[in-house]
Amino acid sequence: MYQVIARKYRPQTFDDVVNQDHVKVTLKNAIEQKRIAHGYIFSGQRGTGKTTVARIMARCLNCINGPTANPCGVCASCLEVSNGGGAVDVIEIDAASNRGINEMRELRENVRYRPARDNFKVFIVDEAHQITSEAFNALLKTIEEPPEWVVFILCTTEAHKIPATIASRCQHFSFRSVDFNDLVERMRWICEQEGIEADTEALSVLAQAGEGSVRDSLSALDQAIACCGAKLDAAEVRALLGAFGIEALASITDALSGQDQGKMLEIVDELERNGQNLQHFSRELSRYFRNLIVARISGEDTRLIAASPSERARLARIAASFSEDDLTRYLQLALDLFRDLQFSLQPRFHLEIGLLKMVQAGRLVEVEEALASLGGKPVKVVAAPKPQPSTAPPPARPGPSPFELDSQKKASKPAPEAVLPSAPPSGDAEWRDKLHSALMQLDMPFTADAIEHSQVSAEAGELAVFTPKEFALGIKADDLQKVIRHLALPPMRIKLTFGDVAAAAQNITKPKVTEDQITQRALANPEVQRFRELFGGEVRTVRNLKES
Repeated sequence: MYQVIARKYRPQTFDDVVNQDHVKVTLKNAIEQKRIAHGYIFSGQRGTGKTTVARIMARCLNCINGPTANPCGVCASCLEVSNGGGAVDVIEIDAASNRGINEMRELRENVRYRPARDNFKVFIVDEAHQITSEAFNALLKTIEEPPEWVVFILCTTEAHKIPATIASRCQHFSFRSVDFNDLVERMRWICEQEGIEADTEALSVLAQAGEGSVRDSLSALDQAIACCGAKLDAAEVRALLGAFGIEALASITDALSGQDQGKMLEIVDELERNGQNLQHFSRELSRYFRNLIVARISGEDTRLIAASPSERARLARIAASFSEDDLTRYLQLALDLFRDLQFSLQPRFHLEIGLLKMVQAGRLVEVEEALASLGGKPVKVVAAPKPQPSTAPPPARPGPSPFELDSQKKASKPAPEAVLPSAPPSGDAEWRDKLHSALMQLDMPFTADAIEHSQVSAEAGELAVFTPKEFALGIKADDLQKVIRHLALPPMRIKLTFGDVAAAAQNITKPKVTEDQITQRALANPEVQRFRELFGGEVRTVRNLKES
């Protein structure tokens, strides 16, 4: 009967396990030093060797020469464990289907009896995180103080679901995902044993499909051999697994380089017609942009990209034509697109708009470049398409609205001359009038009112303002700084002083304002000018309501 590759080449000793050196060294030293714990937790992603190491540990403990870090492999106990079951004193429990309190009570009763033949009674609990809280509580005291002949090994992919009361009584080993190059080398060795011809490109595709899992990679290898026979071709393997090669993904960056929105739509149409999974494509696109960023930063020789050397070299060439900011922006858009497609009822529409957003994002101008353009340097501007001339007569257009007439009046007015930096005013009254006028232009009427009732002086680069308490809420140093910048005056320190009404009245010498000054100030108000532009008319009389 045929045995799949993942089972046929399952490691039988610690040295056969791919990676996980931190686990192998610690367990071997513990066995050699006779420091064997009564409980272990093996956690990590699927296919990284948790259950395999648990079985190797059982062989080491129950070998006829054991406990030993190098089991003989020929005794009854070693052979029974290697065959995947049947060892009388090695009990494997699938917690996915034996997760209740009754099963844990049976296990607790079983612990009381000594091993029938071997040195230890080893309980390997797979998918341990699925055991219920009540079942864990029933097992708690047994795991804390088991008999000297019992060893528990809990294997899980979700260590955070193991109760802290259980985890604190066990030694925890975290299994890491297997390195890409180690996966490729492991599959290359297996292909040599099986007489299969496979190049690095095909093995890289299989390792990428495994995503750090040895079992997933070997399952993909088994499927590829069944499809391609004794010679594995990268293109056929990629098509078999539904993976997207760098050619398909590079068409996206080609469209981005050329700012070609039409090509983006054609790519989506081709994916749809070929029956490709659009959500899977968006995930691969995110991985592709991530690899481009890494290649742009670290170069093509980095080990951070899970790809063959030829693919890494091409990724580096593509990345060189984009900035890091552009690639980061594209990656974020690709991740957003992948998230949206997970819940989309119209994946094609979402993919199209997502790819068009990438093209639009490539047209953004850097802030530095935009600021530099203010000094006269040109900025690339995408021109809108020119309308085609029409032979049809122009349609009748209604008369202009009052707002359009107002816009036309404003457009016909000559542009105001540039305001040159003015000399600082000298006297207190002149300072007060200058600040009041500027505040009205900046639409700060409350601050202007407070300045009008204040005593203002300036000397030695300091602007001193004495204001009655009743106007304290209407005046702020930040507003006065804005006025100073608006008047193009040299920078000044602001000193605000607030006093009571009586003291303010004694210190304030209110300027005498003539009727002509009041009229000019009123006509200079932007709101008054706006009103006159809209409705016309003539201003005959201006009254100061405060004095009235």
